Amino acid sequence: MNTMIEHAAPGKKLSPAAKRALEEAAERRKAQEKLDANRPPETAGPKGAEPTRFGDWERGGIAYDF
Repeated sequence: MNTMIEHAAPGKKLSPAAKRALEEAAERRKAQEKLDANRPPETAGPKGAEPTRFGDWERGGIAYDF
């Protein structure tokens, strides 16, 4: 199965625009994985994505505004 279709709802017909959006999202995920692989490892920081990536400190799904 094509990786772009894996993220679609099972049995759902996709429009060309939806297929294109899934392909673009897959490309963005691959690009982000490359960036993450080239970063030096955190030694004492939080695990996972940067908690301040949206301008607020996010911890456990809760955003804290400074």
